[in-house]
Amino acid sequence: MAGCRSWLFFLTVCAVSLLGAKAEIKLNIPVGRFFSYELLRETFQNDFEPLSKLYSGRLYDDPMIFKCNLQSFPDLPEWLRFTQRHPFDNGFLYGTPMSPGKSIIEVYAINKRSYETTRQLFVIKAVAEKILPYQAEVFIKLREIEKVLPSSVQGEIKQDLQKLWDTEALEIVNITNALDRGGRVPLPLAGHFEGVYVKVGSEQYFSDCLLKTLTAEHERQCTAGAKVKIPGGCNFCSIPSNCISWCKTELFDLSKQEPAPPAPTMGSGILEGAGDFNPPESPPSIDYFPDYIVTVIVPLILALVLFIILAYVMFCRREGVAKRNARTNQIQLYHHHTIHGNTDELRNMAGRRSVPPPLSTLPMFNYRTGEEAPPLQSDSPNIPLIMAQHDPYSDTLPRK
Repeated sequence: MAGCRSWLFFLTVCAVSLLGAKAEIKLNIPVGRFFSYELLRETFQNDFEPLSKLYSGRLYDDPMIFKCNLQSFPDLPEWLRFTQRHPFDNGFLYGTPMSPGKSIIEVYAINKRSYETTRQLFVIKAVAEKILPYQAEVFIKLREIEKVLPSSVQGEIKQDLQKLWDTEALEIVNITNALDRGGRVPLPLAGHFEGVYVKVGSEQYFSDCLLKTLTAEHERQCTAGAKVKIPGGCNFCSIPSNCISWCKTELFDLSKQEPAPPAPTMGSGILEGAGDFNPPESPPSIDYFPDYIVTVIVPLILALVLFIILAYVMFCRREGVAKRNARTNQIQLYHHHTIHGNTDELRNMAGRRSVPPPLSTLPMFNYRTGEEAPPLQSDSPNIPLIMAQHDPYSDTLPRK
């Protein structure tokens, strides 16, 4: 039994050593075909765990994020993209190369628990391949890019499109996120998805179902915004989330490509002689005085006029204190001055302790008849300070 455990430990060490030594992965992909590679967290988890933990069966499921770039460059190649929704999800490298060449991709995995880092190299070689002449792009509304990139989901979508195209010779050319095509970010609610564009190609010409998207009736329905009816016998959607939007289906016939323009003829690089150089004449002089009047003088005149109007309103149309007092009722003026006087008296009393009794406690008098009245002896707030006395001239005062 001990020997079996020793052999098991030895095989585990060898397997981990081989996995750790496999620092470079070589991939060959044809030009014009879709490429996707899933970065499994379990693969990188083995590089973070010590052998003692592996032997004892203690494995962690750590969150990790991936950083991908072209070797010696900060970003990925133009045709290659990377996506990872959550640190607990796997990452995906995907894209479609359009020209042959070799790219060395560096993938860094960062463990969010221990902050350890490991690196893996991918050598992706794009080999020349014939471009598929007939291509069609469909829009899948109820999908997101991370849910489409797994090979199993790609197979399901490919089977539905093979039935729609009526051929088995069908290849996925490209898969694009709708956000990269100008789509809006969906609401974070159930039933709202980003959507993906899937482009497929084949050597066989388009089927009748696909050609119905080019009819005038189909275009009229899509333009009107009405619900487009699926052409009869063309509903090959086995899974509801893989159903396509017919109004966003486009067909591309690459077999009728226009010939490339001829290359420019290379000359000797020496200009032909054309006589002496005649410099152009000096341009005619321009009078800027009208522009100066319009941009400077006119605004100054307008500002001066506005200043005069404002000065007239502020200073020339004021009635003055004497004129205002002459037009004011005498009782109202007396009451106003009394309030000011009492206010000043209270302020003076507040600054000193020994002061004479306030005037409000002295005998009051009628300013017309001169009759004095004894001061009030009650502190009740319901009795006014100035008692109403009969004034023989009160009938002659103006009333409101």
